[in-house]
Amino acid sequence: MNGVEHSPPALDPKVSVWQHIKNALAGTEADYTSIPLKKAIFLLAVPMILELIMESTFAVVDIYFVSKLGASAVATVGLTETYLFLLYSIAMGLAMAVTAIIARRIGEKNRESASTSAIQSIILAIMASVPFSLAGIFFAKDLLALMGGDQWVIDHGYRYTQWMLGGNAVIMLLFVINAVFRGAGDAAIAMRVLWISNGINIILCPVLISGFGPVPALGIEGAAIATNIGRGIGVLTQLWFLFKGNKRIRVKLSEFYWDAKSMLGILRTSLGGIGQMIVAMTSWIFIMRILAEVGSEAVAGATIALRVMMFTMMPAWGLSNAATTLVGQNLGAGNPGRAESAVWTTGKYNMVYLLIVSVVYFIFNDSLMRIFTDDSRVIEIGAEWLRILSFSYFVYGWWMVSTAAFNGSGDTKTPTYINLVFFWLIQIPLSWYLAISLGWQESGVFWAVFFSETSVGLFTLWLFSKGKWKTVKV
Repeated sequence: MNGVEHSPPALDPKVSVWQHIKNALAGTEADYTSIPLKKAIFLLAVPMILELIMESTFAVVDIYFVSKLGASAVATVGLTETYLFLLYSIAMGLAMAVTAIIARRIGEKNRESASTSAIQSIILAIMASVPFSLAGIFFAKDLLALMGGDQWVIDHGYRYTQWMLGGNAVIMLLFVINAVFRGAGDAAIAMRVLWISNGINIILCPVLISGFGPVPALGIEGAAIATNIGRGIGVLTQLWFLFKGNKRIRVKLSEFYWDAKSMLGILRTSLGGIGQMIVAMTSWIFIMRILAEVGSEAVAGATIALRVMMFTMMPAWGLSNAATTLVGQNLGAGNPGRAESAVWTTGKYNMVYLLIVSVVYFIFNDSLMRIFTDDSRVIEIGAEWLRILSFSYFVYGWWMVSTAAFNGSGDTKTPTYINLVFFWLIQIPLSWYLAISLGWQESGVFWAVFFSETSVGLFTLWLFSKGKWKTVKV
């Protein structure tokens, strides 16, 4: 009723769970617009979750080895990432658009158009990377000085910045080409690419930083070289899969040409996605600035709590990414009811999972913080935020899949407008008022985040239920 399918059949009980997992990791050529919905969610979500876990593992390992070089080396990474955040915003926004458009074309069974869109997205990614490369290669020292880097950072750390910004095309291409695979339903390939890329990086990082045998110790520059080699091999792997092709998507060298109409469509759709990421990242910068007014312990406690939260959200993100692909493909297949069912089903899974996480946060918040620090004040602050989060954490699951529905349909602008209101016009001013004006300190920030993010989750779900996203054309 209301255009929504009845509950779909579950996974085939005659097939073991391990076999289903094996199929998900190996990749299948199943039609996600026709197979049982729960099976489609499972086949897409498993590799997407593992992909995200590997990415988070890389981030932890990378900073672990760099931290051995001292505080200035860590500061170099942090200051360089400030500029990379803008790059990530563009790459992730572009990836949202690419996933939606490729999924729509695959759902329409228009593989030629999907191939054209894939080629145009690659060309666009390379073009977007050029300004960052030029800035990194020629102005690395100036960029670090602008962010307040100390003398060691400017004199020695600039080579890290040169490599990371100068070679940013591999970051852009990893995001965009994996978005092509996810949109086509090849989540297993996207997972394998990141495992290969980050696996090589993890191996090379200690070797190039500290030296091994005939390999000289390159210090912090070695970390950047390892990252670029790992990601570069990842891109080569992506291109091999893309040109080798399968029944979902394949591109040819003869298709490498400028298609203004297709590129304009990708660019227009990506603007909303880029806006979403910029709003989210800049709002967090303001929140951290407010916490800095309270004190460094507040910043440390919030930072650790955020990392705990990010790690526990990996399965929910994977499910939401699966919903994005399913929405796009099923809208393309002319089945908006099944697209909506995909969102409600993944939303229920997310809610159940995050309810379990909420219980863990409520009971074990102190213990979770003690894994990362023994500072009693930092533990107290971080534990308070985890406890406050537990009161409505399940709403995050609905927020994620509702946003996935908009993005998967190609409507990337609506979530941007929503985020602007709830983050910039509500969350930031309310955080400042409660924390500074009323003197609630870090507690004021945490309650402001609780209120704004619970509200944005419920509002986005309500707007999704209105169904206007089903009529979007891309």
